Amino acid sequence: MRPLRALPRFLYEFVVGDDPLIAAAAVLALALTAAIAAAGAAAWWVTPVAVLLVLALSVLNAPRQGPP
Repeated sequence: MRPLRALPRFLYEFVVGDDPLIAAAAVLALALTAAIAAAGAAAWWVTPVAVLLVLALSVLNAPRQGPP
Protein backbone atom coordinates (compact mmCIF):
# COMPACT_ATOMS: atom_id res chain seq x y z
CA MET A 1 0.00 0.00 0.00
CA ARG A 2 2.90 2.36 0.64
CA PRO A 3 3.98 2.53 -3.04
CA LEU A 4 0.42 3.42 -4.02
CA ARG A 5 0.55 6.43 -1.72
CA ALA A 6 4.02 7.42 -2.87
CA LEU A 7 3.17 7.38 -6.59
CA PRO A 8 0.99 10.53 -6.65
CA ARG A 9 3.58 12.42 -4.60
CA PHE A 10 6.33 11.34 -6.99
CA LEU A 11 4.28 12.32 -10.05
CA TYR A 12 3.51 15.72 -8.58
CA GLU A 13 7.17 16.39 -7.78
CA PHE A 14 8.25 15.09 -11.20
CA VAL A 15 5.76 17.12 -13.23
CA VAL A 16 5.38 20.27 -11.14
CA GLY A 17 8.71 20.35 -9.36
CA ASP A 18 9.64 23.76 -7.97
CA ASP A 19 7.52 25.92 -10.25
CA PRO A 20 3.86 25.16 -10.92
CA LEU A 21 3.77 28.02 -13.45
CA ILE A 22 6.06 26.09 -15.79
CA ALA A 23 3.93 22.95 -15.51
CA ALA A 24 0.75 24.92 -16.20
CA ALA A 25 2.37 26.67 -19.17
CA ALA A 26 3.47 23.33 -20.62
CA VAL A 27 -0.06 21.94 -20.37
CA LEU A 28 -1.49 25.11 -21.90
CA ALA A 29 1.04 25.06 -24.75
CA LEU A 30 0.27 21.44 -25.56
CA ALA A 31 -3.48 22.10 -25.46
CA LEU A 32 -3.08 25.11 -27.74
CA THR A 33 -0.94 23.09 -30.12
CA ALA A 34 -3.57 20.34 -30.23
CA ALA A 35 -6.38 22.84 -30.82
CA ILE A 36 -4.55 24.55 -33.68
CA ALA A 37 -3.61 21.20 -35.24
CA ALA A 38 -7.21 19.99 -34.94
CA ALA A 39 -8.33 23.09 -36.82
CA GLY A 40 -6.09 22.03 -39.70
CA ALA A 41 -3.43 24.72 -39.38
CA ALA A 42 0.31 24.24 -38.90
CA ALA A 43 0.94 24.08 -35.16
CA TRP A 44 4.61 23.12 -34.96
CA TRP A 45 5.62 26.64 -33.91
CA VAL A 46 3.46 26.91 -30.78
CA THR A 47 5.56 24.77 -28.44
CA PRO A 48 8.97 26.35 -29.25
CA VAL A 49 7.50 29.84 -28.82
CA ALA A 50 5.91 28.81 -25.52
CA VAL A 51 9.22 27.38 -24.30
CA LEU A 52 11.04 30.63 -25.09
CA LEU A 53 8.37 32.74 -23.37
CA VAL A 54 8.21 30.57 -20.26
CA LEU A 55 12.00 30.40 -20.04
CA ALA A 56 12.26 34.19 -20.23
CA LEU A 57 9.53 34.60 -17.61
CA SER A 58 11.20 32.06 -15.35
CA VAL A 59 14.59 33.73 -15.60
CA LEU A 60 13.12 37.16 -14.93
CA ASN A 61 11.29 35.88 -11.85
CA ALA A 62 14.29 33.97 -10.48
CA PRO A 63 15.65 35.30 -7.20
CA ARG A 64 18.84 37.26 -7.55
CA GLN A 65 21.79 35.60 -5.85
CA GLY A 66 25.18 37.03 -5.15
CA PRO A 67 28.48 35.24 -5.75
CA PRO A 68 28.97 32.03 -3.76
